Amino acid sequence: EVVQRLSVVAGQKHQEIKVQLSDGCEMHADRAKLTQVVYNILDNAIKYTPQGGLIRVRLIRSGRNAILTIADNGSGIPKEDLPHIFDRYYRVDSARSRAAGGFGLGLSIVQTIVKAHGGQVTVESVLGEGTTFTLTF
Repeated sequence: EVVQRLSVVAGQKHQEIKVQLSDGCEMHADRAKLTQVVYNILDNAIKYTPQGGLIRVRLIRSGRNAILTIADNGSGIPKEDLPHIFDRYYRVDSARSRAAGGFGLGLSIVQTIVKAHGGQVTVESVLGEGTTFTLTF
């Protein structure tokens, strides 16, 4: 649902969103809150991925875990900023963030919701190559 909602924005930037839903994953969760989590991460991926870029959304089951990854080939996050991206009001580049909109709350909200559902969120990024968020529930 989130991919469909944001595909219009991605289309304006000629970005491709590839979705791979390998396994059915059922869990007791707050649907609206998890929708917000996916929206926040995917919205960031679209904002920070260049024209014609690629974003991959993948859901798999590993044992009792559901693992969602959202990966892009965007600008990436500098190594020194990675430990802080889940902090409230933190912006990797305040000038760029102001131009893209937002207040630096999205990833803090993501982490709070994921933890409230007993999950974990991690991020890997290479500057100039892209970012991958992995959510494990």
